[in-house]
Amino acid sequence: MNKIVFSSDLHGNVEKYEKLFSFVIEAKPMCLLLGGDLLPGISSRSSKNYDDFVNDYLIPRVKLMLDELSNPDFWIGLILGNDDPRAFETEFLQAEKNNLWVYLHNKKLKKNGLIYIGYSFVPPTPFRLKDWEKFDVSRFVDIGCIEPFEGSRSVNPDYDAEYSTIEKDLLLLTQNIKDENVIMLFHAPPYQTNLDRAALDGKMIDHVPLDVHVGSIAIRRMVENFQPLVTLHGHIHESASITGSWSDLIGKTYLFSGAHNGKEVAVVIFDPHDLQNAQRFLL
Repeated sequence: MNKIVFSSDLHGNVEKYEKLFSFVIEAKPMCLLLGGDLLPGISSRSSKNYDDFVNDYLIPRVKLMLDELSNPDFWIGLILGNDDPRAFETEFLQAEKNNLWVYLHNKKLKKNGLIYIGYSFVPPTPFRLKDWEKFDVSRFVDIGCIEPFEGSRSVNPDYDAEYSTIEKDLLLLTQNIKDENVIMLFHAPPYQTNLDRAALDGKMIDHVPLDVHVGSIAIRRMVENFQPLVTLHGHIHESASITGSWSDLIGKTYLFSGAHNGKEVAVVIFDPHDLQNAQRFLL
């Protein structure tokens, strides 16, 4: 089947992973894309049932799914999210070397007539872990958020945290791409869409109301100018329950969210050449 399955923000929940993998085995898509926040928590590599989530559960379970699918053309692409300590990135890179999945962050992959691009960074948040946070389009930070060079990190950044921006990264990542058949995998959603609506209604800091839209201006500008086929997002779990929609359009580009604020796992399945008929299931 020439369809893609997408999910995000599983946060190390084994029950959600099991439901997702069962869906993939039944649907038999051409690939599975995971949009970050894959691990149990920011302070531990362990989940409720596994001391080392990646090596004790995720890798063996993915191998089992691949064996069940028995399709040499099927592949998995993934990125990490802002709740995933970057210290564990090496484990994902090692699994990539072992041909288990493709680690797509800051990469371009051409496959089956499509170009896949991944990007993990999100704009500054109120949370302290800053491994996957950068300034968005300038050094401005929303009220209540912590600057990227403050907070804590599991590894030292390999870029200038005081001046690096998401906007600059995306300009480099998309330059010289003229093909329109591009699928982009993000953790953050674009600003002022159905996908970035947070539950901040009526909340204030120092008598200043908080912006209820918390997505990336840089990602929105990139979508407006670059117009990929589809962009995939997570990060804001409650957005669909507030807006009533897990999708949106910017120009000709479809936007889909794989995040969900309930106990179910959100699974999006779509044909990249028939995006208007994409479906999302809560399992």
